[in-house]
Amino acid sequence: MTKDIKKYDFKTGLPQEFEIVDLTELYTKSKHILTQVHRAGFYHIIWFEDCHVTHWVDFVPIKIKSKSLLFLNKDVVHRFDDKEKVKGKVLLFTDGFFCKTESDAKFLRQSVLFNDLLEVSPLELQNQTTRYDTILQLMTEEIEMVKDGFQSGILQNLLHTFLLISEREKLKQNFTNIKKDADLDYVLLFKDILETNFADQKQVKFYAKALIITEKRLNQATSKVFGKTPKEIIDNRIVLEAKRILAHTTESIKEIGYGLGFDEPTNFIKYFKKHASVTPTEFREQN
Repeated sequence: MTKDIKKYDFKTGLPQEFEIVDLTELYTKSKHILTQVHRAGFYHIIWFEDCHVTHWVDFVPIKIKSKSLLFLNKDVVHRFDDKEKVKGKVLLFTDGFFCKTESDAKFLRQSVLFNDLLEVSPLELQNQTTRYDTILQLMTEEIEMVKDGFQSGILQNLLHTFLLISEREKLKQNFTNIKKDADLDYVLLFKDILETNFADQKQVKFYAKALIITEKRLNQATSKVFGKTPKEIIDNRIVLEAKRILAHTTESIKEIGYGLGFDEPTNFIKYFKKHASVTPTEFREQN
């Protein structure tokens, strides 16, 4: 039987789709879940207060120091370190909670904090934690109050402030800012369309047509924003999904190839080796 990558939805029954969880308590209750590869349909902000751990995000080990924040987009495949002593907090929220307007949705999509076309890296705060502690305390106090007509807006505004301060700090740490212009808009729209079509559509012309622009214009946008061609981004997304399925399920090579739109297993094997430098079987054995 195929073992799928476990996906978790946001906890039901809470007043808001927003939660602050103590990391030590979470490890105590759910370490077996955290330390297994999984994905969640909501956003994570992990505040590593006192620990030196490794957090795995899609086969990439991210070294975490104390007083660091890690921002994880929804649906990313990841797992926590299995060390015992981990101190901190996790902020969890959904699009439904944060995106009250189109402007809110655009902010999340354009943010350097959650953009999964960029390298995932921790935000090291060192001694600059006072503002974060203050906002986190205000959030905690608000959550503990009886829900009324103001609570959702207050929490969303506090979270928005938390994210804005984090973006500012991220850009101070030698992180290249992404100019918010038409090129970025095209790239983000391309990414959204790619996410739902990569298994069936592998040609740049399909995505350019969907965006009502030329292939040349799309290439200009992706090259400027991320230094990659549209074809490279398409190939990277397909190979990433193949790696996820190879490493975390028991699907056969043939099944994986068909699922990703390859008519023949040999075509999938050649494609994977070209982009991953190893065959699917070799990758599965290594992971």
